[in-house]
Amino acid sequence: MTMGFKQLLAKVQQAEAALEARERRVSHEWDHLKTTWRAAWTPGRVIIAGLASGFLVGRAQPLRAAARSGQWMQLVTMLSGLFAGGSAQVAAEEAEAAAETSARAAGAAEAVAETVAPAAAPVHAPAQAAPHPPTGP
Repeated sequence: MTMGFKQLLAKVQQAEAALEARERRVSHEWDHLKTTWRAAWTPGRVIIAGLASGFLVGRAQPLRAAARSGQWMQLVTMLSGLFAGGSAQVAAEEAEAAAETSARAAGAAEAVAETVAPAAAPVHAPAQAAPHPPTGP
């Protein structure tokens, strides 16, 4: 069974309309979920969640296990390297941005100086000799 071009086009348009309707519905439901999630986190619930997670982490005793196995120092070294690498990357990006801004400012200053320089050049008139009083006997 073959479909005509108009039938295929109508089917594609129907599928697009259904997809757009579903996208709007998902977007609306996602916004509702975010609002409900934020409203559910009252200060009391945050405190209870913090106490429960602290209790569970304390029961697991991950620091003691790492210290006993001799990997504590390795873990600290790895984490410090991770943070230092991230900080260095951020500093390098900021330095590069500052250098680009400085180069643009210098280029703009040169352009302004070239534009203003001919107009601001002082006009030098030939120096006229001041008359000397006659010296004589």
